[in-house]
Amino acid sequence: MARFEIAEAGLAAMGAQNVDGDAFFRLGIMYSTGRTVDIDLIAAHKWFNLAVFKGNGEAARYRREIAAEMSHADVALAQREAREWLRTN
Repeated sequence: MARFEIAEAGLAAMGAQNVDGDAFFRLGIMYSTGRTVDIDLIAAHKWFNLAVFKGNGEAARYRREIAAEMSHADVALAQREAREWLRTN
């Protein structure tokens, strides 16, 4: 089942732009804390992955922390979603 994330609608063009990791980090924080959205650790891990990829070193620590609360299957799903986001954006 596909998940639609409201925050992604505004980010659809970000992949083509030179966006720094801070925007992705903020999305990770938003999903990990439930700020304006329901808590979704898979989405948070995905956004932290992308933040690290875009150069935000602080996101690696947050990604590790939430990964400790996730199943191996959920971490794998978050990693697949991050790769898919990079591939399509």
